[in-house]
Amino acid sequence: MTNTRTPLTADSTIGTWLDDPIGGAVLGALLAQGGQSAEALRPVRGMALGRLVQVSQGAFSQEMVDAVVRQAESGELPEGWEATSAAADTPAPSTPAAPRPQWVEKVTHGRFTGKTVIVTGAGSGIGRATASRVAREGGRVIAVDISRERLDEFAAALPDADIVVVDGDITDDAAVAAIVEAAGDRIDALANVAGIMDDMTPVHEVTDAVWDRVFAINVTGTMKLMRAVTPAMLARAQGSIVNVASEAALRGSAAGAAYTASKHAVAGLTKSSAFMYGPSGIRVNAVAPGPTITNIQARFASELGAQRVRLAMAAMPDAVDADALAASITFLLSDDAVNINGVILPSDGGWSVA
Repeated sequence: MTNTRTPLTADSTIGTWLDDPIGGAVLGALLAQGGQSAEALRPVRGMALGRLVQVSQGAFSQEMVDAVVRQAESGELPEGWEATSAAADTPAPSTPAAPRPQWVEKVTHGRFTGKTVIVTGAGSGIGRATASRVAREGGRVIAVDISRERLDEFAAALPDADIVVVDGDITDDAAVAAIVEAAGDRIDALANVAGIMDDMTPVHEVTDAVWDRVFAINVTGTMKLMRAVTPAMLARAQGSIVNVASEAALRGSAAGAAYTASKHAVAGLTKSSAFMYGPSGIRVNAVAPGPTITNIQARFASELGAQRVRLAMAAMPDAVDADALAASITFLLSDDAVNINGVILPSDGGWSVA
């Protein structure tokens, strides 16, 4: 009999691995060593296995990927595992669908030429993807992050781009002043991307420390940057601000009390500012991301929070790369969104309608 099994590589999607009789068992055995099951990878089924090295913050090394690929190539099942073990953990769709074409980013050359755009959280994840997209489309980027190392690595990756890096805490007034000074007299747009997750605690378990830190970065830091850039925008009667809210700004089942309340506050801050400044030529919108592959990881410090949020995650669509969110953010930042103001745009693969 001819072996028609498709070879598995690091470029094969995680879904392909899990659905393969050998690959599913190999990957399932590896996950089991860390106390996990294939269900933990369900939100990223569409991601290439090799991408885990970049997004897992060290939990999945290149050596582990190489070892998994070698074992799958050998065709040998891990000891004690059957050929359908891992695949069985992930429910198959009731109606088989044709493979979805891979989305490919399409850069619009010159869309931000002559514009100065501040992007916070630019060292990684959605912030980095947004800063990169703006820079590759001709913009001057003021890249802001708490980590100078990440900023320097980002700038080095785009040596021909006009990127000014500013490391600092967006909740600190001196850091905010340094960001505005680096931008200069002209500030065309601001992307408020920097943010942190909470620990999924409901209100009766949330600590003052978690509440205060989440609100300081997600709300106060966002407000401080908006407050700092609007005078320059008002002087020119033109500007665009895009805040990153979250699916948690639209529903109560996506995170804990602190994060959910903070992102609802971001939505309110966005709408209030859109109303106040719309007649002055400043557009203020927000993007509400769904599951996205970033370095922000969920942490469950509450049994009740874990039980309830994981239940809601059952309807969550596959996670997407940060580039997909950057496409939504840069659209709203750009002049293409000239008639859009005060919108909270769900960029969530349809999760908000589930």
